[in-house]
Amino acid sequence: MDLEQVADELYEVPPDEFIALRKERQDAARADGDKVLAKEIGGLPKPSAAAWACNLLVRGHRDEIENLVDLGELLREAQENLAGDQLRALDVQRRQLVSALTRQARGLAAERGHPVSTSVATQVEETLRAAMADPDAGRALLTGRLTSPMSYSGLGTTVARPDLRLVHPPPKSAPADRPEKPAKAPAPKKQAGESAADRKAREQEERRQAAEEKRQRELTEARAAADEATAAAEDAATALEEHRRQTEELSTRRTELQARVEELADQLADAEREAADAATALKREERRLAAAEREAADAEEARDRAVARVDALTGES
Repeated sequence: MDLEQVADELYEVPPDEFIALRKERQDAARADGDKVLAKEIGGLPKPSAAAWACNLLVRGHRDEIENLVDLGELLREAQENLAGDQLRALDVQRRQLVSALTRQARGLAAERGHPVSTSVATQVEETLRAAMADPDAGRALLTGRLTSPMSYSGLGTTVARPDLRLVHPPPKSAPADRPEKPAKAPAPKKQAGESAADRKAREQEERRQAAEEKRQRELTEARAAADEATAAAEDAATALEEHRRQTEELSTRRTELQARVEELADQLADAEREAADAATALKREERRLAAAEREAADAEEARDRAVARVDALTGES
């Protein structure tokens, strides 16, 4: 006898039998001279009703519980990148799976003659949800030695929002980087004796130079804006390609997860039907047992009367 064996035995029996069995195993350890083991056994805490139901579930449907924990790991990986509607769809399937396993736990407890209440079933459901959301909780559940129910708030770890790559255009060039405006040529001084025709020609040349300078400034600014727009378009195209790749990967992962959930749901449905058939057969056999016990008691009573009659007649002779 070692602590592992005793713990496995203790956390399978109903809670109202736990104390008596623990004392029995503790006394046995003392009788064997193993005081350390006796002390360790005495320190094993009594499980709650919900913890006991979960321990039964692990023992009766370990494959399904392992699948539940594995699925929780896959969901934690996926939910950091899935869109809102995809997360909602997976959460519905997760709740269906947890509800089905909770019904299994209630059925196992009822078969052991200790049906659990609705509040205890809620604690079982919370424990299963915690096992999906947190790796440590999943490992604790799989030991089959829970002493109290577990709970977890939120969808596992905090859901990280998708990494949105915001495309910003590159900063505009500083004014110092722009080509300096050509210095405006000083207006030629009016020559003494300048004619009206010469003055008109000079003014036209000044207006032409001013218009050319303005066009050059606008051309420089337009080229800078075109360069900025080109760079922004290239960044946007890169971001678009990355989002397309992530979308395709997540779509594939979602399809795989949905298939896994459906497979687990089918397995649970089969197990529930088998459990229902077994329960029906058990009730039928219990009725037969009760009838056989009555018949045996009647036959025993008739035998006792017959023997007593023989004894009485023998005494008279």
